[in-house]
Amino acid sequence: MADHRGSPQGMDRRRFLGYVLAAPTLMAAAELGGSAVAPEAAAAIPTLPPPADLFDLNDLLSTAAVPTSALITVQVHSDGTASFALPRAEVGQGVTTSTAMLIAEELGLPVEKIKITLADSRPELLFNQLTAASNTTISTYTPIRVAAAIAKGRLLAAAAIVLGDTVTNLTSKLGVITGGGGKSVTYGELAQRAASTRTEQVSVTLKPRSEFTVIGKPHNRIDALDAVTGRKVFAMDLRIPNALPTMVCRPPTINGKVRSVLNAAAVRAMPGITDVVTISTGVAVRGRTFGQCVDAVRALRVDWGKGTAAGASDASVLRELKAAELPLVVPPLPLLAKTLDAGFTFAFRSNSALEPNCAIADVRRDRAEIWGSLKSPIVAQQAIAAKIGLPQNAVRVHVTEGGGSFGRKLFFDAALEAAEISRTLGKPVKLMWHRTDDFRQGRTHPMCTSRLRATYAAGNVLTFEHRHTSVSTDFGHGLGEIITALAAKLPVGDFTFSQTVFQLTQTMPYNFGVTTQLLNEVNKGFNTGSMRNIYSPDVCCARELFVDQLAAKMGKDPYKFRQEFARDHRARAVLDKVAKVGNWGRAMPAGMAQGIAVHAEYKGFSAALVEIDCRPATVNRKIPSARTGPRVTKVVFAVDAGLAVNPRGLEAQMLGGISDGIALALTSSLHLKDGYFLEGSWDNYFYTRQWNVPKDVEIIVMPPTTGQPGGAGEFGVAASYAAVACAYTRATGTLPTTFPVNHDGPLGFDPLPTVPPIPQSPTDGLRNAF
Repeated sequence: MADHRGSPQGMDRRRFLGYVLAAPTLMAAAELGGSAVAPEAAAAIPTLPPPADLFDLNDLLSTAAVPTSALITVQVHSDGTASFALPRAEVGQGVTTSTAMLIAEELGLPVEKIKITLADSRPELLFNQLTAASNTTISTYTPIRVAAAIAKGRLLAAAAIVLGDTVTNLTSKLGVITGGGGKSVTYGELAQRAASTRTEQVSVTLKPRSEFTVIGKPHNRIDALDAVTGRKVFAMDLRIPNALPTMVCRPPTINGKVRSVLNAAAVRAMPGITDVVTISTGVAVRGRTFGQCVDAVRALRVDWGKGTAAGASDASVLRELKAAELPLVVPPLPLLAKTLDAGFTFAFRSNSALEPNCAIADVRRDRAEIWGSLKSPIVAQQAIAAKIGLPQNAVRVHVTEGGGSFGRKLFFDAALEAAEISRTLGKPVKLMWHRTDDFRQGRTHPMCTSRLRATYAAGNVLTFEHRHTSVSTDFGHGLGEIITALAAKLPVGDFTFSQTVFQLTQTMPYNFGVTTQLLNEVNKGFNTGSMRNIYSPDVCCARELFVDQLAAKMGKDPYKFRQEFARDHRARAVLDKVAKVGNWGRAMPAGMAQGIAVHAEYKGFSAALVEIDCRPATVNRKIPSARTGPRVTKVVFAVDAGLAVNPRGLEAQMLGGISDGIALALTSSLHLKDGYFLEGSWDNYFYTRQWNVPKDVEIIVMPPTTGQPGGAGEFGVAASYAAVACAYTRATGTLPTTFPVNHDGPLGFDPLPTVPPIPQSPTDGLRNAF
């Protein structure tokens, strides 16, 4: 949690309690408490701080993690290395690298000597093993440093005895402790001597920021070499004895159910196929190779029951959303003020990761083992145990590294499915979803609408209303354990959960007088999820487009308008930075324009300036098998995320977020027709490709104004998404009301992808889904 009240040193000079744990070699842990603070606000007609300014989702997750912080430990080994089992998921965001940097800083070891693994599911951690909301670095920043600092203190005390010196005379560097007389001893030689035979409480003072040599310095990822040489291990790379490739034939409509399988015996007799079995989500086939499984799935003839979205289309869902929109309560006041209204629609979008959804399961009569990339492994373990009828402690869940997530791996559907198949067959399985499975039956970002209204007079905004209406967002993972997971699925609990998350994530960067931001959700028939920032990208896009329109109505420049009404000096700072570096207001040819936007979340701030080319020659350029259209030619992005543990990693996250923002604004969406999504893979989902990325990108990491890291992982999406939308509006002179802008083909494109429709005959299976 960011500390805006005191010196930039934040908590550096505070003392912390922790433990030296009984272990053969040195092991140390932390004990913590926490607090939250609110930012400043000042304007002629100030806006009251929304709940997220006072206590946001990150504060909630960090506070929930505090009671079990003493259960995560740093261990020093006799070979001079240190290790840490991180109770979070690494899915490409770089948390293993930043964690190694935290330990290296306090322990005084090179980063290369820190071994970071991913912890198995540990139910005793309660809420402290959930990877979500850009919270990993925030919630683990102090506990990990405390544990490492305690370990170093024990090493120094042991070295003082070995070297016959006092601790104050000792110096340590890169794993070697040297005494006043020049004699030295290594951490490895001290690992056993520094260990304790009993658990004891100790206190420690953390290193001040002024002495940092690792934290805050750019560092390459510790797994980069393995990633580029193919040695990085994912779930499908594991060789579990007798775990054969397994796939599932899925229904032609969302969440359809199997009524009967018409040719199971014939498919079971196909080359390499060992098993064909009906499960709750479809028909599973197990074979010697994945290719043989694909052939078997294609050959299956299944009689399917209707799903939860039978007959639904974009148009029918939109009608339902429009009917559920909460009213705007401030009426037009023509004698007192002017009123501006706007409304926007945001299509379904895929939450697929680059790595296909997958898991390995080996379920026996009395025990089970699961392997997979899981961001909520505790609730996964608990749900799997309930599904297969075993005690929780008989199920062991191993967390593997994942190839992307953005919220997708909060859901453990592949692991649960693999466990069900393995239990039914009595055999280990290596389950992989086909890419099309995830696009059509996997998680999506829900379709939603935003309505906005503002009243303004005498150069001020008097009222601002934002009504966001969404297809229901599934928070069935809860806060990472079974109680909140079950509560989030209850008829009232799910709505309460959504409202809580919305209010704890949506802040307001502007002083717009009396401000209300409200959420309503409808229709639980879709498999939705917390895709990258949950509500924020669409809410931010709608708000920033509206701010541009409001500025125009009030006769003000979009940048200067934002600067004038910004509630926080940090918001103004990122705006000023991108405006200056990006040369805001420069003359551009007709059909090209700049856009600017700001986003505030998790006590951090970001701003983007983009330039877009919407000229016909660019929009209609021909590239084989490509969806081209307008091209963003330049992005300047400034991010203030508090203290950036690894600025290089933060820059990489912002670059990925910018590509997401461009896709959300211009090209990427799912089209719903007759109860299924038409898109089947990345080739027709039209995510940002090389021919649509800007050639000129500059990421600016602002100097930290606080001694603590802030949430940053998703900042790149919302601000860039909104800035692209604003730039497109200015370049074309048309305010789009549906996103992405080519969802309905306004640029002259064929609005629907060229994917053969799934046959609707109940006996035709899923033959065209591959």
